[in-house]
Amino acid sequence: MVLHCFDLAREIPLRAKLFRVSDVEHVLVAVAHHIAADGLSIAPLVADLGAAYTARCGGQAPGWEPLAVQYVDYTLWQHAQFGDVADSGSRIAGQLAYWRQALAGLPERLVLPTDRPYPVVADQRGASVPVVWPVSLQQRIAAVARAHNATSFMVVQAGLAVLLSQLSASSDVAVGFPIAGRRDPALEPLIGFFVNTLVLRVDLGADLTVGELLGQVRTRSLEAFEHQDVPFEVLVEHLNPTRSMAHHPLVQVMLAWQNLGLGADDSAGGLALGDVTLTPVPVQTRTARMDVSLSLAERWTATGEPAGIEGRWSFALMCSTPPRSKR
Repeated sequence: MVLHCFDLAREIPLRAKLFRVSDVEHVLVAVAHHIAADGLSIAPLVADLGAAYTARCGGQAPGWEPLAVQYVDYTLWQHAQFGDVADSGSRIAGQLAYWRQALAGLPERLVLPTDRPYPVVADQRGASVPVVWPVSLQQRIAAVARAHNATSFMVVQAGLAVLLSQLSASSDVAVGFPIAGRRDPALEPLIGFFVNTLVLRVDLGADLTVGELLGQVRTRSLEAFEHQDVPFEVLVEHLNPTRSMAHHPLVQVMLAWQNLGLGADDSAGGLALGDVTLTPVPVQTRTARMDVSLSLAERWTATGEPAGIEGRWSFALMCSTPPRSKR
């Protein structure tokens, strides 16, 4: 079910099914097409589900409050604010000009060591391994970030760039990272696709100190955030990098830093269904859009203390194997 291919001309972009395991155990699986929802849509979706469940248990229809804005309002506002790429005087054209300069001369591909040759045509078969970093490492990362006026995410970005540079023997490293795209608080309760992919390009050609590297990553990350409104697809269309069926354009490595607000003991992901005991069930889609993707999330206790960093290292099976990725 998680690999369902939606026919958007005939289907609504959401499917849900309740599987009966026993009289007292059931598994609910919900799948949404990315055109209709992103990661931050999970919170309002599960809140609505919880409200509906509570209301139905009480013999009533759920009474949701009307939303202040709808997704269509966001799209109209976005066009009014940023204009059209074809208009050279528009804000969106100005942002595109920044990306033309920032990514000029970017290598076509970051070539990483593989267990087998890259195929002529990439497939989306993938696998993943868990990543668990202890509290001590979480605290060390935070300490380095504070010392250099950066964030923990920037420290991890810098560390990954160094690793990729060593593995690829390239001093020019580009990594993609997703952003929520919900800069207005009014968008927080909406279910929709707001996420965008930005590109962090790191120059490791000089013998940089840790401070110099983090300074570069910080500056370029902040610049990327300032120019975040150009959709990645539009960026690819206008920069027109060499196209290949063998790899993703512009970036082949993705680093996601999840900020979903989940505590270490928040096992239900914020979903409450009366007196029903809830436990999330990990699902492996066994797919990979990128050569390598690292998704991390900081964990915190109920009192706000660090509880480690967890995530997954995902990779394309066409060029790597689980043993190599674990190493």
